[in-house]
Amino acid sequence: MGPCVRRDDSLASHASMSPELTLILTLGLRMAFTAALVVTAAFITERSGPVIGALIATLPFSAGPSYVFLSLDHDSAFIAQGALASLPINAATMFMGLTYVVLAQRWNALVSTGGGVAVWIGLAALMRLVPWTLATGLLANAIAFAICLPLLRRFRHAKMPLITRRWYDIPLRAGLVATLVAIVTTLSGWVGPGVSGTIALFPVVFSSIMLILHPRIGGPATAAVVANSGWGLMGFGLGVAVLQVAALPFGSAIALSLALATCVIWNLGLWWIGRRAITR
Repeated sequence: MGPCVRRDDSLASHASMSPELTLILTLGLRMAFTAALVVTAAFITERSGPVIGALIATLPFSAGPSYVFLSLDHDSAFIAQGALASLPINAATMFMGLTYVVLAQRWNALVSTGGGVAVWIGLAALMRLVPWTLATGLLANAIAFAICLPLLRRFRHAKMPLITRRWYDIPLRAGLVATLVAIVTTLSGWVGPGVSGTIALFPVVFSSIMLILHPRIGGPATAAVVANSGWGLMGFGLGVAVLQVAALPFGSAIALSLALATCVIWNLGLWWIGRRAITR
């Protein structure tokens, strides 16, 4: 009987560990999936020039998967509240881009990116103190675009030189976005929807573009990609607003699909307008 008891105890021990193992494996899959999306987006950006690259960079390659994984763990009310917190953060990203673009004309990648991230963190912290509504969140975005778009206009055109890939490019990009997904997924149950929505909108794609491209093609060329992203970020903000409005009445899955469709259609529209302008 003794061996049987020990065998049963061993089986019980393995069974009790399985939820932890499942959590680790699930988190690993989420990190790998999101990292693959962002690395692909950054690769396309490098090969397509600043205008197309900006349209690709402003698609929800990092925030989208973060919200999808949040929706697997939380209800639609959590997603709606998170989107409400994310909406004004999009305005902070706009100011981060402007800060980087100005600094990148003279400073190296570390200083320029660090300055942009510092502005984002400072604005995000201040925005956490405000009781946002959908209307005030949209207003914050409108003010940010009204200020930043005219200032970015003169930095939008730069020659994109041929890029030689380095061995650490893909691991660095993948590591950045995978870390974000791990933080959002792990902390969401502890910090609530507001902080989760803020972290989910940390500009991983922008940061990776700044850190990778700046040393290789120079600050002005990298700044051109970021400067062209203003109109794309406007569509991204509308997508976040759609997510917030649609989550409760339609559920997370439909709301996320509508938000993604909003971003894609908006950027396709920008691409079509640009093509028509070139043709004329």
